[in-house]
Amino acid sequence: MATTLDVRTLADQSCRYSEEFVSIYYDCMDKKRRNLTRLYLDKATLVWNGNTVSGQDALAEFFEALPSSEFQVYTLDCQQVHEQATQGQTTLLVATAGNVKFEGNKQRFFNQNFLLTAQPSPNNDQPVWKIASDCFRFQDWNS
Repeated sequence: MATTLDVRTLADQSCRYSEEFVSIYYDCMDKKRRNLTRLYLDKATLVWNGNTVSGQDALAEFFEALPSSEFQVYTLDCQQVHEQATQGQTTLLVATAGNVKFEGNKQRFFNQNFLLTAQPSPNNDQPVWKIASDCFRFQDWNS
């Protein structure tokens, strides 16, 4: 049974990993979009406002077609997903919210949820996080 310290340490690590991931993700989205698919597993799925995109090639095509963007993340939350639900795979659920302005469009509120899985890293000091599932949704309350 995990002690309170173990749980707190794991929660702190999860928060740190999530913050680092979110920083990298939105920087890529805004400035280095051609690198964005490297953050996804080969068979990852994106649901963008109800439209599903799966696999590296389809993701690359989808992101390339999006206008340039400026994301501002206002909230970030994360939690570990219990290993029984993920067949022992270390997994984080990361939720973000903020606003985004795509070129040629008005600024809009959004929320985005990522299911991240830990992949072994070459130097084994900390995991490499890859997106298994991504769900993006505009949040327009006055429309």
